[in-house]
Amino acid sequence: MNLFLASLGFGIVTAAVLAIAAVGFTMQFAVTDVLNLAYGAVMIAAAFIAYAVNQAGASVWLGMLAAAAAGAAGSVALNTGIYTPFQRRGSAPITLVIVSLGMTLIIEFGVQAIVGGTNVSYTMSQGPTVRAGGLELTAVQFVIIGLSIAVMAGVHGLLRYTKLGKAMRATAANRSLARNCGIRTARIVTVTWALSGALCGIAGTVLAINDGSFGATSADLFLVLILAAVFLGGPGQAYGAMAGAVIIGLATEISAAYITPSYKDVVAFVILLVMLAIRPAGLLGARA
Repeated sequence: MNLFLASLGFGIVTAAVLAIAAVGFTMQFAVTDVLNLAYGAVMIAAAFIAYAVNQAGASVWLGMLAAAAAGAAGSVALNTGIYTPFQRRGSAPITLVIVSLGMTLIIEFGVQAIVGGTNVSYTMSQGPTVRAGGLELTAVQFVIIGLSIAVMAGVHGLLRYTKLGKAMRATAANRSLARNCGIRTARIVTVTWALSGALCGIAGTVLAINDGSFGATSADLFLVLILAAVFLGGPGQAYGAMAGAVIIGLATEISAAYITPSYKDVVAFVILLVMLAIRPAGLLGARA
């Protein structure tokens, strides 16, 4: 029982980190139709921005704000300078996937050339540990969980109760129709890249905090979990990404307690394959 509770605690924290990343990824995909596989590379680049701020003597949480700003700026630049020119030429979606893979390598090796090939860690205290039976969580882990809940609540409020959120949903549903209705879809796309980039920067920072140390390629495997959560919940579905993140986060960490930990990511894809066999559109995706 103690082993289960301990793994449950790890699973909750992993789900919290994964939810922030997956929601940002799926929001961007829903509105722009670009499967941005450079998302993980931007996460780590932003995490290093937070590291630079932290090493300058500031709190890592202040560094996280800098990472969010850097992620937003970097994502908008990536779309404006790389993806949009390809889309204007009528490139096929698979072309953009290949381009995003190329950008992943460029960003990761560019970061590695600047910071080196060794892992680094933030200078911060984990705070006191709260124990309840076998469940153990540090103060920082509670902050990560609370931050994730706040982000999910913010995304819900944005999509449901704001004019921008309604415009984003309309653009995602039918860009041509939204444009004909007077929505400035180009501006909405740019804002969506900025918002998803900000979530990307936050996710990169909390991933680095949770892992303890990180390097230029630390998000490569985590991107696989992001994709699993997104497609499990339903591509383009923000609430589906939240649900998928919870399922994948808990499943990977709980399974790691009872099988070889190196196989825990395989469990995520077993769940995904079973779900896609039963419901190809994902948990909250529309039925064909």
